[in-house]
Amino acid sequence: MFKRLISKRITRKYTSNNIDPDEILLDAENLPDFDQTRLEGRIEKPISKFSLYTIIGFFLLIVTLYTTQVWKLQVVEGNELRERSENNSLRHSIIFADRGVVYDRNNIPLIWNSPSDEPDDFNKRVYTATSGFSHILGYGKYPQKDSFGFYFTEEFEPKAGLERAYNKKLSGRSGLKIIETNAQMEVVGDNTITDAEVGANVVTTIDSRLQNIFYEKIKSVAQEVGFTGGAGAFIDVTNGDVIALTSYPEYNSSILTEGVDEETINRQFDDSSNFFLNRTARGVYTPGSIMKPFVALAALNEGIITPEKKIVSTKRMIIPNPYNPDNPSVFTDWKAHGPVNAREALAYSSNVYFYQVGGGFPETGQKGVGITNLEKYYRGFGFGETFKEDLLQGPTGTIPNPKWKALNFDDDDWRLGDTYFTSIGQYGVQVTPLQVVRAIAGIANEGVFPELRITKDTKEKKFIPQIAIAQEIRPDVYKTVKAGMRDVASFGTGRGLNIPEVEIAAKTGTAELGFSKENVNSWTTGFFPYQNPKYAFVIVMEQGNRNNLIGGVSVMRQILDWMRVSTPEYFNT
Repeated sequence: MFKRLISKRITRKYTSNNIDPDEILLDAENLPDFDQTRLEGRIEKPISKFSLYTIIGFFLLIVTLYTTQVWKLQVVEGNELRERSENNSLRHSIIFADRGVVYDRNNIPLIWNSPSDEPDDFNKRVYTATSGFSHILGYGKYPQKDSFGFYFTEEFEPKAGLERAYNKKLSGRSGLKIIETNAQMEVVGDNTITDAEVGANVVTTIDSRLQNIFYEKIKSVAQEVGFTGGAGAFIDVTNGDVIALTSYPEYNSSILTEGVDEETINRQFDDSSNFFLNRTARGVYTPGSIMKPFVALAALNEGIITPEKKIVSTKRMIIPNPYNPDNPSVFTDWKAHGPVNAREALAYSSNVYFYQVGGGFPETGQKGVGITNLEKYYRGFGFGETFKEDLLQGPTGTIPNPKWKALNFDDDDWRLGDTYFTSIGQYGVQVTPLQVVRAIAGIANEGVFPELRITKDTKEKKFIPQIAIAQEIRPDVYKTVKAGMRDVASFGTGRGLNIPEVEIAAKTGTAELGFSKENVNSWTTGFFPYQNPKYAFVIVMEQGNRNNLIGGVSVMRQILDWMRVSTPEYFNT
């Protein structure tokens, strides 16, 4: 029996001398009593080296694969995955650039920026509270957000004035930054990618003191006597600087830009007073007698009349009607001036004188300039043309001629009376105040026209109209007309402008409107000093009662009285 004893001790090497019970008394006789499916009756065998190495190799393979994948994710694809991960929690945000500051000629700020209380927002535009500037400065519209707080417009949108005309310079360039947020969309950090570049500043030619006083005096007279509006300009005739350019009534730049006060905005848009019309640059008006100096230049330069020759005004001029002798044409004067020469006709603004030198008078044999030459001289002084400066551009106006009449009045030929009325700035003549002040500068400079500018960025250069007839006028002709304009201010229709500080040359005008002629435009324009011109001005008061005696001259006198005290430097030239 012991021969059949099976023991692993003969095949294993032990380090212990002890024998466990399960290692003895196992032979073929008792083997059936063991459940071999549960490994009973089996002798324990050691794991082979092959199996051990296989297991170790398998685990090494797993570690290698894992390490390789980690290296791939962190080293090979790390940057790409990091950017993808950051984009899930980062967003781009615009850094709004401040717009440039706008100054007057004396470096007084007219538009500037005020810090916003909202983070990551744009700074607000602040417009001077001084009245008279809106049509120059303009307004705009801020960038807009949607209901989620994201900007769907990212730029300030200029709507009018300097804000629009000089937007490219004022706007600067916005920057960009990345904002990091957490799972609750709270900002936890930011990083600037591109810095914002502040817009460039703009220095205007405007004197804010004169700008304001022009507006306030126009407003005061308009409200006092019932004019519907008014406009004024004051320029340097030597370089074209626009020192004042104002229009009444005006809108509020701040209210329109903020866009909050809808009641005021809607009321001004609907108001018939035309708050948004820049009357100085874009208002067209019947000029009336302020056109007479240009007719005098034409008549004298063309040899139609001499400076000394007098024409008698008896308050009306009668032209026989060849088709109906009982119904002659009557052309009236505002007063019986008696015999007047060129200077006196300008001083007293005689209609009859300019009827005859403009259109001729068959009864006395007096020749006239004629409509063709009238148009040539009007256009030669810039009427019928606009301006190069964007902010100053406006309608070209109208210079009547036979072709114009044929287009606007069916089956009606040009008549002598049309020439008469065109000679005194009536009929279809339409001009802008800026055209008038530029033309007056042309008289002051004896044919040399400054190109008007409203910012110091624009180069100083002379402007010559398309028809250079103004430079072909003889110096003695200019001398006569300028002397007549000096007489206007000394003792004529504009004597209210005669002040001791400076000699002013001027021309007034009362332009009748409509068929009833109950309303008029009241004009005054001129230059000073008379002997050495430096400045030119224009005032127009719009649609007042014809019986009112307060108008353009009154406004300009009030401005001159203020200037004597507050800006005497304009008289010390």
